[in-house]
Amino acid sequence: MALVAENMRILHTTPVMDGYRMPAEYEEHTGCIMVWPERADSWQYGAVAARKAFVQVAEAIALSEKVIMLTSNAQYDNARAMLSDKIQVIEMTTDDAWARDFAPTFVINEEGSVRGIDWQFNAWGGEYDGLYDDWSNDNKVARKMCDILEKDVYDASDFVLEGGAIHVDGEGTALVTKACLLSKGRNPDMSMEQIENKLKDYLNVSKVIWINNGIYNDETNEHIDNICAFARPGEILLAVTDDINDPQYSMSQDAYNTLINETDARGRKIKVHKIPLPKPVYLTDYERAGLSSINGFGIREEHERLAASYVNFYISNKNIIMPGFGDDNDEVAKNIIQDIFKDREVIQIYSRDILIGGGNIHCITQQLPKGIKR
Repeated sequence: MALVAENMRILHTTPVMDGYRMPAEYEEHTGCIMVWPERADSWQYGAVAARKAFVQVAEAIALSEKVIMLTSNAQYDNARAMLSDKIQVIEMTTDDAWARDFAPTFVINEEGSVRGIDWQFNAWGGEYDGLYDDWSNDNKVARKMCDILEKDVYDASDFVLEGGAIHVDGEGTALVTKACLLSKGRNPDMSMEQIENKLKDYLNVSKVIWINNGIYNDETNEHIDNICAFARPGEILLAVTDDINDPQYSMSQDAYNTLINETDARGRKIKVHKIPLPKPVYLTDYERAGLSSINGFGIREEHERLAASYVNFYISNKNIIMPGFGDDNDEVAKNIIQDIFKDREVIQIYSRDILIGGGNIHCITQQLPKGIKR
C-alpha cells in the first residue's frame, strides 16, 4: 500500500495566495541548515581551515537552535567527528557550501505551518557569469530538504534567485539590490516590475526597497546580505566606509541616501545604523596557491580584493554570529551590533577562511523558522 504524506506536496500556487509569508530572520527559528565545505576551487588547502571555521559557526548557532549539516559521502565521517552531537549530520550531494543561496527559503502562515520555496539556482549567473559550470546538485537541495523536513514546497523553479539576494522585515518589506536582481545572468527576460511582483507573490511583501549596489567586488553580483540587514522593522544596518578614495564609499553613500528617504510597508521612516567596514582585505599569494581549478573555474586573481563585511552575520534565537577579520574595526563593529541587538549576545568568529571561498557567515547558513500562531 502506498503511503502518501499530505505535508510533502509540490505546490504550484504562491505563498501570497495561500496566506504564507517569509518571516524576518530575527523571528524564532526551529533551526539552521549548513553545508560542509569541500570544493577545491573555493576552499584552500583541502578546506582544512574552512572546516574549522564552519565548526565554530555551527556550534555557536547550536547554543540556541538545532543545526543540520549537509555533507558528501566522502566527508561524512570527518564532519561527524569534528562536530558535536548537538549537530545533526545528513549525507547529501551538493556542488558547494553556500546554504543561504540554494537551501529552501521558508515561509509561514498564521496557523503555524511552515513551507519551503524552491527557486532556480544557477551559480550566481548561469552561462552568462556563473561561478561554476555545473550547479545541478545545488539546484536540487531545496526540494530534497523539504522532503527530509516533510514540508510542502512551492515550485518557483522558473525564477532565478538566491537566499542571499533578499532580506525581509517580516511585516511586508523586502530589501534587494539592483546590481544582483537585474543582472543579465538571473532573469534577463523580466522587467524590474515583473521581478518585484514575483517577490511580492512569493515573499508576501507589499513593498520592495531597491538599493543600487552591494559590496564592491562581491562576486554574487552584490547580494543584499553583504551590505544590509534588518535589525527589526523600520531599522536597517548598512555597511559603510569613511575612505572617500575607496570605491565602496560612493556605493554605501548611495544606499544610505536611498534608505533614509524611504518608508517601509507600514509607512515607517527607515532608521539606518552605519556599520564600519574593515580595511580592504586582499587574497594573499599563499591563499591563492591553495586553490585548485575545476573545469577552468575557481582560480582567483592575484591579490584579488575580497568582499569583507561585518553585516554578513547570522541571527540565531539567542545570538548574533558575526565575522571578524583581525582588523581594528572588529571590536568597533561588534560593539555597535551588540548595542543594536541588546536581547542577543554577539559572538564574533574569525572568518577569513570563509571569506576566501567567496562569502561569509550569513552566506553559509539558512534559517528554518518556527511556525508560531500569532
